[in-house]
Amino acid sequence: MVNLLLEQLLGQATQKVDAAEVYFLSSEDTPIEFENNRLKSLQTKAKQGVALRVIHNGKLGFASSTDLTRLDDLIDAAIQTAEIGDPVEFEFAANYHHSRPKTSYTPPTTQELVELGHSLIDKIHHYNSEILVNVDFHVRTQVVQIATSQDVFAEQSSQILSGSLGGNLVRGEDFLEIYTYDIARDRLIESDRLVEDLIQKYRLAEQKATISSGSFPVLFTPRAVAMVLGRLFKTVLSGQTVVQKSSPLSDKLGQTLFDPRFSLSEDPQFGPGACDFDDEGTPTTSKTLIDNGTVQGFYWDRKWAVRGQVQPTGNGFRGGLSRPGPSLVNVCIAPGSTSTDDLIASMDEGLIIDQVLGAGQSNQLAGEFSVNLDLGYKVENGKIVGRLKNTMVAGNIFEAFKQLGDLSDRPEWLGGSSYVPSMLFNQLGVAARK
Repeated sequence: MVNLLLEQLLGQATQKVDAAEVYFLSSEDTPIEFENNRLKSLQTKAKQGVALRVIHNGKLGFASSTDLTRLDDLIDAAIQTAEIGDPVEFEFAANYHHSRPKTSYTPPTTQELVELGHSLIDKIHHYNSEILVNVDFHVRTQVVQIATSQDVFAEQSSQILSGSLGGNLVRGEDFLEIYTYDIARDRLIESDRLVEDLIQKYRLAEQKATISSGSFPVLFTPRAVAMVLGRLFKTVLSGQTVVQKSSPLSDKLGQTLFDPRFSLSEDPQFGPGACDFDDEGTPTTSKTLIDNGTVQGFYWDRKWAVRGQVQPTGNGFRGGLSRPGPSLVNVCIAPGSTSTDDLIASMDEGLIIDQVLGAGQSNQLAGEFSVNLDLGYKVENGKIVGRLKNTMVAGNIFEAFKQLGDLSDRPEWLGGSSYVPSMLFNQLGVAARK
């Protein structure tokens, strides 16, 4: 049925325009949400729609709709936007056919996840009954189809199960919120690990600690690496920021700017978000962006690849039915050979960053980061002695990597889009308010 819809829309559009691209998205999300120890929400949400891009008289037009019965209106809307749109510099994907078989995996039922949620809450309360526990499960199914007038038809589907476990502990004016997360494709959530992680984080935070302002060793857990460094590298390695000359790496291709132990890559065939093609119908490929400290390349969608005079790399992705833009499937940082425990043991006095508030106040386009700790710990003589509050860590990636201590030997998945280890920097700026 959907194939016929795409063929019909594509056929009608190409009668009126020079070239067309049709993107179809169908998704279903079943959330099972517990808030403050109680089941809050159980409601499946489903949506589907199409996005149409056209090239008409040398200009790019775009329109999208969730009403699949009014195709003529959608085409007319795309043509109207082309009349006032920008001159188009790129071509739609061509000569590609692909279809991945649907998974045979059957996720847990809603009732099974409800029972698991109650079990997780009971286990956390066995440690501390004062914690207000939040549990979220999501079973997400998605089908993407794309067709162009240049002989493209591609289809892929995914089924993702995610689970988060968090807790709020309020004592007077002290509010401590800690969370942990797992995302899976074709497997079960590691619920026992979530419980162990959350309880361990609370135990480490039972004692309060302080640190003076100054320069100290700082260990980023995988969560902090993904939130702070991963986001930063996504920005500065984007072909868009390179062409706009706003990335500090714009003219640094082939230069060794980072510690030779540091390598960053993307593997679109790996992990929960694995996909065979992007949302423009360009095949995805594995790529090493930084290899042993040397900048090897950037990632590109079709629009910015033409402007950068390079080939697209299969990194044009959309948020829902929006226009595509450059994005990474995942950020993979190569691990080191030292355990996280040994990295902590090597610190005489320093701190650990696990959760940060928001995205920080960093100027990412300058390669800078500045983050306030949401959850962090003080280390003394190689041991965690307590939780830190009112503390900020700041730095610049180029200076920070001159102080890289080591990377841990075990990467972790964070949110399905980052596969990264812990990272220890021997010296970063720390500002503490007592």
